[in-house]
Amino acid sequence: MPGIAASIVATVALIVGYLMLGGASYTPAKAADPCAKHDRRAPLPIPAGGEQIVLSAVDGAACELGVSREELLLAFASRESLARFAREQRISNDRLERLVRSGLLRAVDAAERRRTLSPATAELVRTIVREIPLARVFDVLELLPGA
Repeated sequence: MPGIAASIVATVALIVGYLMLGGASYTPAKAADPCAKHDRRAPLPIPAGGEQIVLSAVDGAACELGVSREELLLAFASRESLARFAREQRISNDRLERLVRSGLLRAVDAAERRRTLSPATAELVRTIVREIPLARVFDVLELLPGA
């Protein structure tokens, strides 16, 4: 019986502490404004630098579409969700691809100016962004383990 009583006291203390710290008034954080200027760190290793380029590109496209970055990223989960997103936003798949592609190019230019990317790497990434159809991204993603 002492073990049960101690468990009850601990449970009540946990609940009271949770409520005292504002647990009853939780509101989710708002999605970041994709049109707001974000501080970008520099210089970074390639994975972190690549992440910043992608986030910057998505911010630009989301801002132009008037949606959150999260909503746009979720649209790229599959071909079906991308098509649904394009229909809901009343834009063509071609326009959506142009927005994302131009956002990527702007982000690469900004990363090069910040010296997050070397000029040679930036030019290579720009060439890839210009030449590879974004629809092929899904084909590549499907080949990854766990996809």
